[in-house]
Amino acid sequence: MDTVIKNVTVVRPDAGPDSGELLDLGIADGKFVKIEAGLDVEGVPNVVDGQGLLAFPGVVDAHQHWGIYNPLSDDTATESRASAQGGVTTGLTYMRTGQYYLNQGGPYREFFPKVLAAAQDRSYIDYAFHLAPMMNQHIDEIPALIEEFGVSSFKIFMFYGSHGLHGRSADQSSFLMTPPDERYDLAHFEFVMRGVQAARERFPDLADAISLSLHCETAEIMSAYTRLVEQEGTLSGLAAYSASRPQHSEALAVSIAAVLADETNLANINLLHLSSAKAMRAAMLMANTFPHLDFRREVTIGHLLADIDTAAGIGGKVNPPLRPRADVEALWEHLLAGDVSWVVSDHACCKDEKKFGDPREDVFAAKSGFGGAEYLLPGLVGEGTKRGLSLRQIAALTSWNPAQRYGLGNKGTIAVGYDADLALVDPNRSFTVDPAESESTQEYTPFDGFEVGATVTDTFVRGNRVLTRGTVTGTPIGRYVARPTSVTAPAAR
Repeated sequence: MDTVIKNVTVVRPDAGPDSGELLDLGIADGKFVKIEAGLDVEGVPNVVDGQGLLAFPGVVDAHQHWGIYNPLSDDTATESRASAQGGVTTGLTYMRTGQYYLNQGGPYREFFPKVLAAAQDRSYIDYAFHLAPMMNQHIDEIPALIEEFGVSSFKIFMFYGSHGLHGRSADQSSFLMTPPDERYDLAHFEFVMRGVQAARERFPDLADAISLSLHCETAEIMSAYTRLVEQEGTLSGLAAYSASRPQHSEALAVSIAAVLADETNLANINLLHLSSAKAMRAAMLMANTFPHLDFRREVTIGHLLADIDTAAGIGGKVNPPLRPRADVEALWEHLLAGDVSWVVSDHACCKDEKKFGDPREDVFAAKSGFGGAEYLLPGLVGEGTKRGLSLRQIAALTSWNPAQRYGLGNKGTIAVGYDADLALVDPNRSFTVDPAESESTQEYTPFDGFEVGATVTDTFVRGNRVLTRGTVTGTPIGRYVARPTSVTAPAAR
């Protein structure tokens, strides 16, 4: 063993106590090799006293957006540091061609190596990428992306039909940098599904790790309601933005996605960042209607912690929007009922000078998205345990479930043979959110002033301590993870 972390209360998603017994974690070559009480540390060069803190599996934040508003190389460095503050040890970033990100079009065989090069040797956590087939050529590239680059998850942005990232878009082709004779519409979504399913059939041994994620909002509904909200002029701020992208738009998109998945026989479908009672109701209805499809349902920590009234101003603009409190409570009900598959940050660092438009208070002039990975695990532990969510459930929601779905077979739990990714959490130490204390380069946060009921004190990535007593330490040791991966030794629990 090269590292032993002593005296921690191990939280596992599938086994082990939620509290009580103290164990030691033995690590060698980045893997857990021994998990038991009273490990002999003689000759071990690195011994850490966990002081009885909770040891969670490192968070697999399955939804981030590095490089969307800032150069990818910059975001990889800074936002991976913020991620470590939130107990995140693996970040999965959504990436596409078109405006934003690298601001380039073309085939992924030319585009994706540039993505990998920009991120290399910059991250403090391990990372992978989801890719969005934006044009027909990208669908043809899916098998090569899986086989040559280890990308096994793909995405559809359903609202891009006639909407841009922040609102109406008059020229879809220019925004997405797609051929002028192609449309990013329902037919394209169907053909993407067929392409992903064909890849699952081509690589049957990898099929469980190959999936398609969908941002479920409908462009036509949003365009019409944006006009209504602006014409009526009675709402402002986040309330106006929520009304302009109404909850039934999500529900309708979920239903369309399910029908297309059934039509194409694509079983592995991930419904991203569901934000409302209507969206969750549609998602559960579709799961019952098409039981042969394996729907997974994602919720963000932002939609669980903040609403249109409690968020700190229009810095909370995001897609889909933050919602009224009734929707937040509905999400918690579904979470406690076991209907949510995983919880993510949807982290998208947007600095102040880019976030806010002119006038500054106009929500429709602001950019969409904000950071939040630094509050993911502490926020869910703090708020979730108050509501009756068990520590074991939190470990499953933040680590095991997304790791299993997205082909990260060597991550997601604290067990022999798995990557030694973990976060130490003090469940009795709360803190007040102050954006100045975040490692993100975003100068504001919609959580400003929120009381978070738990604190991540230390984060380890493959046994490397990247957060030490609340401070980011060491060097960028994060690696790109080509998927799927598997454990290198039999798991022992």
